Amino acid sequence: MQKTNRQLTSKTKIDVLIPVIEKDLKVLPFVIDGVRKNVKHPIENILIVAPPSEKIKKLCRQKRCKFINENSVLPITKKDIKYRTNKWDRSGWLFQQLLKLSGDSLCSQKFYLVIDADTVLIRPHRFRQNQKTVFYCRNWSRAEYFRTYKKLMGKRATAPTYFVAHYMLFEKSKVKKLKRTIAAKHNTSWYSAIIRSINKSKQITFSEFETYGNFIYANYPGQFVIKKTLNRSLQRNVTNLTRLNTSRLAKKYRSISLHARKWYFKRSQTIKKHR
Repeated sequence: MQKTNRQLTSKTKIDVLIPVIEKDLKVLPFVIDGVRKNVKHPIENILIVAPPSEKIKKLCRQKRCKFINENSVLPITKKDIKYRTNKWDRSGWLFQQLLKLSGDSLCSQKFYLVIDADTVLIRPHRFRQNQKTVFYCRNWSRAEYFRTYKKLMGKRATAPTYFVAHYMLFEKSKVKKLKRTIAAKHNTSWYSAIIRSINKSKQITFSEFETYGNFIYANYPGQFVIKKTLNRSLQRNVTNLTRLNTSRLAKKYRSISLHARKWYFKRSQTIKKHR
């Protein structure tokens, strides 16, 4: 039996937060359109958190989004994060995750949805169900995320699923609690604790989604629902975003991610499927 529009729609008003850099501009309009079409909540604001770029500001005006200068969010900026070798630089990648965890101070609504700037929703999504948060999860992740989580929290992650699914609904009060917990344990700011806890010799070491998801799983049992993310990763090419292609993909998937990172596909064989 097909669900009615009323069943698919939530009355919970949310904000949407999308960290962005200029290389995301080709895909970002599709991300925003996908959110407006397929997020079945009243959306108060879509916040684009980005470097001070005229191109990004122009797109924000065109798409009726609120621009936030990323350098105004935290006491630190990307330049203060030393996470690089002579072969790669992941400082900006980590900084974006800290920006996502800063949504409790940026957003006006009780809940805010974070979505990666390369991920397009192609099916309807509802993130609150019977007073519970819906987490869209997948069946693989990376071992380093959980090593960092244990350093941060002093305990192992115990969730039987994986939360790195390119988008997640955060509850501001619980984000604040997570950050207070981290700060108190390490006797420093929450963001400094995260930066200090990662293994800087490796490129992929921290996940805001795994950290928040496992914190909720451990501390708020019965307050969430788990669903399969059904995400399809594709090489970045906007020709994959035609109406025909997305309609065809939506028969099997909820979202698609257009990755520019070649290592994302190469390293998919080294994923950690079980803890």
